[in-house]
Amino acid sequence: MDCDAFYASVEKRDNPELADKPVIIGGGKRGVVSTACYVARIRGVKSAMPMFQAMKLCPDAVVLPPRMEAYAKASKAIRAMMDELTPVVEPLSLDEAFMDLTGTIRLHGAPPAVMLARLIKRMKTELGLSGSIGLSHNKFLAKVASDLEKPRGFSIIGKDETTAFLRPKSVRLIWGIGPAGQTSLNKAGIQTFDDLLRWDRRDLHDRFGSMGERLYSLARGEDARRISARAPVKSITNETTFSEDTADPAILDGHLWRMAEKVSARAKATDKAGRVVTLKLKTSDFKLISKRQSLRHPTQMTDTLYRMAHDLFEQVAGRGPFRLLGVGLSEITSPDGADREGDLLDPDAEKRARAELATDKIREKFGKDAIIKGRSLR
Repeated sequence: MDCDAFYASVEKRDNPELADKPVIIGGGKRGVVSTACYVARIRGVKSAMPMFQAMKLCPDAVVLPPRMEAYAKASKAIRAMMDELTPVVEPLSLDEAFMDLTGTIRLHGAPPAVMLARLIKRMKTELGLSGSIGLSHNKFLAKVASDLEKPRGFSIIGKDETTAFLRPKSVRLIWGIGPAGQTSLNKAGIQTFDDLLRWDRRDLHDRFGSMGERLYSLARGEDARRISARAPVKSITNETTFSEDTADPAILDGHLWRMAEKVSARAKATDKAGRVVTLKLKTSDFKLISKRQSLRHPTQMTDTLYRMAHDLFEQVAGRGPFRLLGVGLSEITSPDGADREGDLLDPDAEKRARAELATDKIREKFGKDAIIKGRSLR
C-alpha cells in the first residue's frame, strides 16, 4: 500500500482551503520538492525536483514546510489498520509498506483483495487519506502494481499473467534502477523485459555483476525476498539547502535547533530513539562534510540532539560558508531506557528534559506554535 501524495494529502485534509490548489511540500529557492499534490504534478512538478524549477512550472503553488509530527501521527494510524489485517507488515517509509496476507482468508473470512479494499475505505472515511494498492505474489510485482493506477489505484498482477504483463514493459519499472543503471542497460540493448529475457544468466552476470543475477530473476517475475515485519528504521534525518550560502553562526544555530526539533518530533511520534547524532554539511564548493558522535544512552530529546549537533558544528564552523545543513539520528532503537540518566557534567540537563516534555504536552493540546524557543526564530 502506497499513500497518494502523502505529505500534501495530510496538509489538504488539515486545511480544506487547500483542497483544489497546487501544494508543494519543500521550500527555499535551492531546496528540493519533498512531495507535490496531484494538481501540481499535472503541471510537471515531481519529487526531488529543485524548488526553483518547480516554481517555474507551477508559480501559483502553495509551498509548505514539512510537518513531520503530523505525518508521523497519520502514518501511525494507518499502520494500526494494517496490523489488524496481518502481523507481517514491512514499512518502507511513513507512507508505504508491504503486507504479507498469506493465510489470512480464514482469519478474515474474505480474500486479500477484499480486505485491502476495506483498508483503503477505512483510511478515507476515518483518516481522510487515500492510498493505492498493488497486489501480487511477490514484493517486486506488488510494488510495480501499486504504481500502475495512482492515485486511488488498485492493481493486481496474477502469477499466471506475470510474463505476459512484463514482456513489453520498460525495465525502468525495476525498483532501484537509476539513471546510471538505465544508461548501462541501454548500452547493452536492453530497454524492455523482453530484451532481458534474451540474455542468459551467465552473460548477464558477466556484464552487470551481481545485478545481473537480480535482472535475470526479475525478468521472469521472480523475487524470493520475504516481507520482514522487523526491518529496522536505520536513521531519522532532517536537512535543508539554503537559498544563499551562509557562514553566519546565528543563522546556522537557528537551523540546527529547528532540525533537532523535527528529528526529535519524528522520533517521539514513532516511538524511536537513537544512539548516534550526525551532522551533515555541504560547503559552497560542494564538498560534503559529515561528523558523528555516539551517545552513552539513546535519546529522542531535542535538547540532547541540538547540543550534540552544535558541538559537532563547532569543530567545522571555520570551513564555511555552507549551502546545506542536516541533522540526523541513527543506530535507532526503542525509547526504553532513553534519556533516563542525568549528566554529571551538566546538572541542568534533567531540568531541561522536564521542560521539553511539558512543552510537548502543551503543543499537543494547543498546537505546535503554542510555545516557541527564541533560538528557533534566528
